[in-house]
Amino acid sequence: MREFTDQELVRREKAQNIRDMGLDPFGEKFNRTHYASEIKEKYASVSHDEFDAMNDTAIVAGRIMFIRKMGKASFFTIQDKTGKIQIYISINDVGEEVYKLFKTADIGDIVGVKGKIMKTQTGEVTIKCLEYTHLVKSLRPLPEKFHGLTDIEERYRRRYIDLIMNEDSKRVAFLRPRIIRCIQNFMDSKGFVEVETPVLTTLLTGASARPFKTHHNTQDLDMYMRIALELPLKRLLVGGMEAVYEIGRVFRNEGMDPKHNPEFTLMEAYLAYSNLEGMMDLTEAMYQKIAREVTGKMIYNWSGYEINLEGPWKRISMVDAIKEKTGIDFKNNYSKEEAINLAQEHGIEVEPHFTVGHIINAFFEKYVEETLIQPTFLYGHPVEISPLTKRNPEDPRFVDRFELFIGGKEFANAYTELNDPVDQLERFEEQLKERELGNDEANDIDMDFIEALEYGMPPAGGIGYGIDRLCMLFTESESIRDVILFPTMKERK
Repeated sequence: MREFTDQELVRREKAQNIRDMGLDPFGEKFNRTHYASEIKEKYASVSHDEFDAMNDTAIVAGRIMFIRKMGKASFFTIQDKTGKIQIYISINDVGEEVYKLFKTADIGDIVGVKGKIMKTQTGEVTIKCLEYTHLVKSLRPLPEKFHGLTDIEERYRRRYIDLIMNEDSKRVAFLRPRIIRCIQNFMDSKGFVEVETPVLTTLLTGASARPFKTHHNTQDLDMYMRIALELPLKRLLVGGMEAVYEIGRVFRNEGMDPKHNPEFTLMEAYLAYSNLEGMMDLTEAMYQKIAREVTGKMIYNWSGYEINLEGPWKRISMVDAIKEKTGIDFKNNYSKEEAINLAQEHGIEVEPHFTVGHIINAFFEKYVEETLIQPTFLYGHPVEISPLTKRNPEDPRFVDRFELFIGGKEFANAYTELNDPVDQLERFEEQLKERELGNDEANDIDMDFIEALEYGMPPAGGIGYGIDRLCMLFTESESIRDVILFPTMKERK
């Protein structure tokens, strides 16, 4: 059992004193009528003298964040989910017993106050306490400073303290659900229906990533935590649902850095009878709707850049973007040997399973990706790195796929969906060959999905969005751990 600090011992003694008064130190239901921000906003323009003719009252509740105890009158500040408000309490208004109870209060305690709304001589909207209710005794003192770099790991590990102490963390925590709600409203307005698909799966499909493995005891069956949402949603297109999306958790057993968390939120959407251009239009409109309705601005300072979401956004093919930076034109039908020589000349490591398409992608990642700062739709990926995408009818070496890049980072991945079951099976078989050559992120063959395609899936556009990274942009956060309430953390030593 851990040893208590002197402050913790004093607080436990105060909790016992509250019990001795016949009260529960950990409270009961409390009915409040107002939040701090609505009171401050409503009465901000009312002058001090005008309050004399008013008798407006409010009942508030929150955590004590500041106390200035004096003789027979004191000031304290409480914080609720909307912000802080000052309270004035006097022994003349609440009586000796209640004021004695207030004297046991510490910073961090949760209390309820009923009182008259007023304004101090300095112009601060304040509640004059007429009834004081102790609700919860805080047995640990709040840290004096909890937002510096030295506390960065503890901020994420003890998010509850971070939300109490850090206004910006609270802003982000409340902004993220508003962003997601806006996305849902936008998708619903476009005729999409939100669905749920399984988190546990027996096959590794839908993306190139290493999975988390688990085991189903009853069936004695090894399973994966899903790495993507794609194939179940496409089955719904086969079934005639036509426009579907899901916002859900996916799991990739990979590294952690400011832009990646092993457990993250992905949204995938599929629209029958659409294509790549349809997904571009949908994406640009969705981002601009969030900008207008949630944050009220189009320009964001993110990742060291000033990002402007005003349209139209740039659209460029992968090979044209590579040519702009290197002068090499991969529209030329280079042999594998020629492509390997170009890679070696440009310091690109060629892995055993690489084809010409993989080399093109490696050129993009080295020379282009980090230069795409303003919103850019980068399309025309090599077929080898896009096993679920329809080939481009004009050049079958490439597929109708785009990625959205902002600030040099990928924000979305979209396809004109492959609906040819014969071609799809061949792509899956190529993935297995890649696995044999050492690509441990290659997909399994999902024969049930092939069977579904054989019944006929309509032409369709599909897209996946990293919701956490999207929230990073709109909240102007630099780490993915700032927009995930409980990010994956290293074990505390």
